[in-house]
Amino acid sequence: MLDQLTTAAAVGIISNMGAELLFRHRVIVAPDAFAEVVVWRVPKPVAPASHPFKYRLAYVVDGVCVLRYDNEQGKGDHRHTPTTEQPYGFTTPARLMADFEADIARWNNENGRT
Repeated sequence: MLDQLTTAAAVGIISNMGAELLFRHRVIVAPDAFAEVVVWRVPKPVAPASHPFKYRLAYVVDGVCVLRYDNEQGKGDHRHTPTTEQPYGFTTPARLMADFEADIARWNNENGRT
């Protein structure tokens, strides 16, 4: 489903962060749902993380973000659902994408969208 997200990355610079945009892509999953993935390489880790990536991955259904992975200063890597926020154990960008895709499939299954 989200294998389109593994296509070649666009490269750019986000001047206010000194970050290099590695990937920005939106995939229409259904007429009322899309997944969006944005990943930057940052010059220094977003504390408390120790990796060189800043990211936001979101799954939006009917205009509501039902699943989001991101990292931010002070919080580190974490995962959101509409009712929870949990730490996320980031290892690699590839593992992040696999976990995100698995969570989308699980959410769709649990909500009768398969």
